[in-house]
Amino acid sequence: MQITDINYEILTKMLAGAAELIIQNQNKLNQIDAAIGDGDHGVTMERVMNIVIAKIKEDTSNDMSVLLKDIAWAVMDCDGGAPGPLYGLLFLGMSDSAVDKTILNGTSLAFLLESGMKAIMQQSKAKVGDKTMMDALIPAVEAANRAAADNKGIEEILKAAAVAASAGSEYTYTISARFGRAKFQGDRTIGHPDPGSVSVSLMFQGFLNGLGMAD
Repeated sequence: MQITDINYEILTKMLAGAAELIIQNQNKLNQIDAAIGDGDHGVTMERVMNIVIAKIKEDTSNDMSVLLKDIAWAVMDCDGGAPGPLYGLLFLGMSDSAVDKTILNGTSLAFLLESGMKAIMQQSKAKVGDKTMMDALIPAVEAANRAAADNKGIEEILKAAAVAASAGSEYTYTISARFGRAKFQGDRTIGHPDPGSVSVSLMFQGFLNGLGMAD
């Protein structure tokens, strides 16, 4: 079935799809992080995504903005370092763009993703080339915007974002870290992907997987 709009139910499936895929890859994320960090990125992301799943199950608002905001504040309190606050900002920015909306078309979906990205950018100076989650997130949002501008469907927009996020994450193999604890290892981080970028790539692929579960 061709999906032309995203409603509350479809959004919950997208979020659940992302959460499930990231949780499934916990060990992989830990192993990636062990090469240039503390080795606990997968554990932290599992905590974050379990909160997402719990909030979906608890929510009775049938309101996309309310759900995203509840997820955001709960995730921000998650123990484990940077991922909680960063994903909290992501979901909070998404929530703000969904206020008073019952459906999202392609344009408003792209705007939702961009709003999440900009919420992070207001707090972080990381950009493409710094070997962070932004190496995947920024290209994904840009790809979503291009696809929406070309009047592509919801699935095509998310597919374009997922492909761009994956390519952005792959790019982090080739650069040295400039943020976080990994920056102290300098060029020794070359040859290893940034774990945060891998999580973002999984998130966008998970959105697409969740979309496929919509009736």
